[in-house]
Amino acid sequence: MKVSLHSEITLYPLSIRKDKKHYIVEEPISGDFFELPEIGVDAIKRMEQGEKLVSIEYALKNLYPDEEVDIIDFVEQLLELGLVQEVDGVLIKKEQSKSTSRSGGYLWIPQSVGRLFFNGMINKIYLLLLVANIIILILNPELFPHYKDLFLFDSMVLNILMYLSISLVLILIHEFGHVLAIRSHDLPAKLSIGNRLIFIVFETDLTQAWKLDPKKRNILYLAGISFEQIILFISFGVMLLFPDASIIGILGIIVLDIFIKLIYQCCFYMKTDVYYVVENITGCYNLMENGKIYLNSLFKKNRKDGENYKEIFQNEWNLIRLYSVFYIVGVVLTLILAVMYFVPQLNFTYSTIYMNLLGAGDRAAFWDAIAFFVMTLLMFVLLLLIAKKQRNEN
Repeated sequence: MKVSLHSEITLYPLSIRKDKKHYIVEEPISGDFFELPEIGVDAIKRMEQGEKLVSIEYALKNLYPDEEVDIIDFVEQLLELGLVQEVDGVLIKKEQSKSTSRSGGYLWIPQSVGRLFFNGMINKIYLLLLVANIIILILNPELFPHYKDLFLFDSMVLNILMYLSISLVLILIHEFGHVLAIRSHDLPAKLSIGNRLIFIVFETDLTQAWKLDPKKRNILYLAGISFEQIILFISFGVMLLFPDASIIGILGIIVLDIFIKLIYQCCFYMKTDVYYVVENITGCYNLMENGKIYLNSLFKKNRKDGENYKEIFQNEWNLIRLYSVFYIVGVVLTLILAVMYFVPQLNFTYSTIYMNLLGAGDRAAFWDAIAFFVMTLLMFVLLLLIAKKQRNEN
């Protein structure tokens, strides 16, 4: 739809709130949130007051002499974002976002239940548990997870089923932490299935967290890790107090799973819970995207590009450079995990399976190897289907 300086623009009702650096704009019908600078918010407020585009552009040029003002381009961006209701009296149809259904979002969980698990005092306990778990691990290095903790049985099928069952329960507990945290603010949430690298994961849509102040959003992002600290502390306690208990093997898998996932939270080349906390604290909500741009510029022949990016990023330049360092550290951490855990586990698993297929074990071991290959194939197909679904949604 063509827009001119004489066009009459009607926006959908918008909710605007000041954030750390800019403003968060919410469009209630779709449930979408956007970050806009002050000049953009000023333009929107003038449109809502019925000012003509030509007068808005003139006023903005006088108020923001250092900014490049193009009101037509700005309105076209608002059209793309779905914030414009009418242009010259012509209705712009808009579909309601499917991200959080009004009837869903775990609204059946009372806010009081969420507040029971996430409040000022309990949040401090979660932090103390994290510190306690680190101290316990330092003082008791024998509790440090080993790659062979995964193998409780001679049967690889039983090992993988045991690990998948424990991992699934831990994932659900982690995500339910996010759900309870956001319900503590009487806001909806939604669970979906996705993947991170080769792992199938559940993900909680915390889009509605943008209604909250940055400090409160941090609690929501760390809620899953907080629940894991409870489980880890209990596991360490049982392992220390009852070293000969029959469930020690299962606790070893729990510790291994939580430990690896906690390390992954520090891999900032992925948008993990900890990444969102860092993004939230700094107020730089395109940290990963800008970090990738900076890293790519380092490999370009024209070094002047670096200076150009410095001007573009301005106050975020030093932060983006620091993030790029942690981005690389995250890649290194992944490689370390691969060397310490994944590669040895795969080597042990498939060397055992290979020997069993050759007849090194009994008939039960042979059929166990066949069943394991079938399970591996099914998991690979499931991962491909999830990846395809995500591409279609994007």
